[in-house]
Amino acid sequence: MRNGIIGSGNWIYDNVKTLDRWPGEGNLCNILSMVRAPGGGPTNVLFDLAAMDKDLPLYASGLLGKDEPGEWLFEETKKRNIDVRYLRQLDGVSTSFTDVMSAEGKRTFFHCRGANDKLDYPDFESIDVPAKFFYLGYLLLLAKMDSADPKYGTVAAKVLDLMRGKGYKTIVDLVSEAPDRFRSVVIPALPYIDIMFINEVELGILSGIPLRSDDGKLLVKNLPAAVDFMFEKGVKETVIVHFPEGAGARSAGGKYMYVPAPRIDPSDIVGTNGAGDAFAAGAIYGLHAGWDLEKSLRLGGASSHFNLLCASASGGAVPLEKMLDFLKDCEYYPIPE
Repeated sequence: MRNGIIGSGNWIYDNVKTLDRWPGEGNLCNILSMVRAPGGGPTNVLFDLAAMDKDLPLYASGLLGKDEPGEWLFEETKKRNIDVRYLRQLDGVSTSFTDVMSAEGKRTFFHCRGANDKLDYPDFESIDVPAKFFYLGYLLLLAKMDSADPKYGTVAAKVLDLMRGKGYKTIVDLVSEAPDRFRSVVIPALPYIDIMFINEVELGILSGIPLRSDDGKLLVKNLPAAVDFMFEKGVKETVIVHFPEGAGARSAGGKYMYVPAPRIDPSDIVGTNGAGDAFAAGAIYGLHAGWDLEKSLRLGGASSHFNLLCASASGGAVPLEKMLDFLKDCEYYPIPE
């Protein structure tokens, strides 16, 4: 019986800098704190899952530089009892990193691509573990994976087909980068994706359906059609769109649902870095365990809630029992009209 999750894609270390305010262009602000922390899709998802359940088999796949930050991130991964046999360190290239600037509930990323841009199809051919899910994040931030393939459209699509052929359910997440490339990079991969995570900004760009009004209001009535677009373009099982107010989702053949996020006092929010990945980790845990979609989304909301209480991308992760206790008594945001 298959059990466990492979996490692959962007392995990053974050330089998280908390600012006293968000400055205008050319203005100065003060850095209140600075910390180096793990970051990137597979890093965040696997580290969150490791905190949730120490007995869940987890496998790391990807590339680091053979440098001090790469060694640090490799050791941080091992500390969490994550299998690192497919996490390689390369000579002559730096480990990918991001300067994360956070203030007033806003965040901006200054990213150095480094080793992640070399991740390619051959890196996946030898993967052979009895996991159930294969997670890949992020499309649009992996140069080789985003590049063209004559048969599949992109190398990422070819890799996802390979992993489905090995018996894994494929899970994919995106990064909010390069809107002009969204359709050319993402759409070829959709027929090889079982479970898709996407935020409302990315989904709006991809589908062409507006999901925010000019004044920033979530256009709830447009969400089902945007989710349907993803199935029309090939997603196999489940589409989950997440946003600060909650999540909308549908499984193939099922009804669309909206699940609001747990309410949080804005003054309690330390940072939003990794909130989407934390949501994905909670939802993935539920789906892996065989929970229904609504229960899985609520766990994703709880995971994201705890993430907001910490500046780093996975430093707020807590055990499953703590999240389940939180969900018993938490209040939810109202569903927007």
